[in-house]
Amino acid sequence: KRTYGTRRMADALKKHDIPCGRYRAGTLMKLANVSVRRLRKFRVTTDSKHNLPVAPNLLNRNFNVKSPNKAWASDITYIWTTEGWLYLSVILDLYSRRVVGWALNNRINKQLVEDALRIAIWHRRPKPGTIFHSDRGSQYCSLDFQKLLKGQKLISSMSRKGDCWDNAVVERFFRSLKTERTNHRLYRTRDEVKQDVIDYIEM
Repeated sequence: KRTYGTRRMADALKKHDIPCGRYRAGTLMKLANVSVRRLRKFRVTTDSKHNLPVAPNLLNRNFNVKSPNKAWASDITYIWTTEGWLYLSVILDLYSRRVVGWALNNRINKQLVEDALRIAIWHRRPKPGTIFHSDRGSQYCSLDFQKLLKGQKLISSMSRKGDCWDNAVVERFFRSLKTERTNHRLYRTRDEVKQDVIDYIEM
């Protein structure tokens, strides 16, 4: 599906006992007319221009967590359909890098992230003190969402303004989702996206 770049191609060849470095893989891909699909244009999903309270960056890029449910990370992305945009919020456990909660919505609002969080709580039953890391978007800073976090005794942590590297694990998941599944499809309906996303996350 044209999702492998030179690094992944070289790794795949090595698993088949074919010695190949990244640059050699790139040369062979050009000779075979094999290329990676281009990423689609960026769309802003973070509205940080608000007067709501912002949490400190407690995670501080410490992505190597030693046990489950110690730190979660969340973000929002978008997928285009001929019916309009569909927004996806996910929550990853940084220990396993698995999606523990997710939600889809036609609108990018606080309900989207609240639904994802409720699913994560239902699945994992985290103990008090779990760090919940996100960006500074108005959805995560909203009073209702922060109330939901505090009610479960989860500790809010937020990235520095405009720094995507502070939430790199979720950004990488979104990149994989779009490169491997959604970017090379033209979805007619939002239901088609939902089926594809469910299959990618759950299956």
